[in-house]
Amino acid sequence: MKTLLRLLLTLSLVAPVLARAQAANSEEEEAGDVSEVDKDRLGPLRERVPPVSGHLFLKKGRFEFSPSATVSLRDAFFTKYLFGGTLTYHPMETLGVSLRVGYAVNSVAGAAQICTFSDGTDGGTRGCSSPSMKELDGKAPGQLKLLGGVDVQWAPIYGKLSLLAEKFVHFDLYGVVGASVVQYRGPELDPTLALTAPAKNYMTPGGNVGVGLRFFFNRWVTLRTEVRDLIYVEKSGNPDKENYLRNQLLFELGVSFFFPSSNPES
Repeated sequence: MKTLLRLLLTLSLVAPVLARAQAANSEEEEAGDVSEVDKDRLGPLRERVPPVSGHLFLKKGRFEFSPSATVSLRDAFFTKYLFGGTLTYHPMETLGVSLRVGYAVNSVAGAAQICTFSDGTDGGTRGCSSPSMKELDGKAPGQLKLLGGVDVQWAPIYGKLSLLAEKFVHFDLYGVVGASVVQYRGPELDPTLALTAPAKNYMTPGGNVGVGLRFFFNRWVTLRTEVRDLIYVEKSGNPDKENYLRNQLLFELGVSFFFPSSNPES
């Protein structure tokens, strides 16, 4: 009997302690025992940076008109500034077909030099100076006038860049390959008239390959940059010399406008 009384007394003392411990554990689970994922979901960073998913910008079934300016890189004789535009239709999200045209303004490159040699009576000294446009007109290779072509774009990469952990810039990276028509200025091809006839304009086929990048401002305006290698052949005008195979690097910067001006949510 005494043993039973002691057991009941012990239980009456321990029961309130166990009840308080169980209540504390329940409050801790409700208030503080959350997973790391839940902490991220409920934390202040979640409130400042909303989740970003899907494509902000869709191109399928839309036209892209892009006025642009282009400058030549690493040219020995002429620095070319091309002004023109591109019209692209996107039958698929990753595929586009473009028509391109540009007009070139040429200036003498800073690296160009004309050197004169003596007749040997004074030790063969020589002098070099920067040429004028008149001295190079039609005589040096690389003097572009007009440029047109048809291109195919393939854009397999769509991504997002985080700016200061609060804003995202959407972009896509694409490759481009196409056929070109090049008008350039060169010498008279008739040897009997080469010394007296003025320079002429010639047309020649060519090709180009390059990579480009679009940064999306909103659902219908983008900033576009491209680097291309334009490949074509110029006639030398001298039967004793081979024709010139030209590899001209071009850097292009343009702004694209997409039509229709809106696209559905992805």
